[in-house]
Amino acid sequence: MEVATRQGIPGLSDHVQAGAAPALDKAALTDAQKTLRCAVHTALSKVSDDVGRRYTFNTAIAANMELLNELNRFSDDSPQGRAVMQEALEAVVLMLSPIVPHITHALWYALGGQEAVVNCRWPAVDETALVQETINLVIQVNGKVRGRIDAPADADRDALQVLVMSEPNVQKHVQDRPVRKFIVVPGKLVNIVA
Repeated sequence: MEVATRQGIPGLSDHVQAGAAPALDKAALTDAQKTLRCAVHTALSKVSDDVGRRYTFNTAIAANMELLNELNRFSDDSPQGRAVMQEALEAVVLMLSPIVPHITHALWYALGGQEAVVNCRWPAVDETALVQETINLVIQVNGKVRGRIDAPADADRDALQVLVMSEPNVQKHVQDRPVRKFIVVPGKLVNIVA
């Protein structure tokens, strides 16, 4: 088991050595923990479609690699941080099990699994985890990227305009020129044409 935890999934060895993770309390999560859960369930939704419907294993592997990059950036040793990490690691192992069954079998037992990974149910997507309170938007001025902002996910066009126009780098590039167009691509970017 030790060889399996030293390779493959970043953070798994440290997580396993710290002992059993507590139960996940969805109501007590910080913003960083919610963000990681969102990444887990977004990847799970994509991989479920890739493996179950499309049979495109390369994109399923790519989605897992993106999730593993998120796990590398996550550092939270609190009880709920460990619980979120446990959920994420279990999801990665289960999502990879149809593709690399032998190593995921060993990793599953290292994570505390009680039965063989091939006998486990496919994890379900938690739709509540996919709901984001804030979104990261790219800001462009005349088609060139000038910054990024975190905005409330439910912000309307007027609220976004106030947030974007208050950014120093945007003010620098707009200066005293009138704003001719304020284009919002929901969930992705804001482009100001001055």
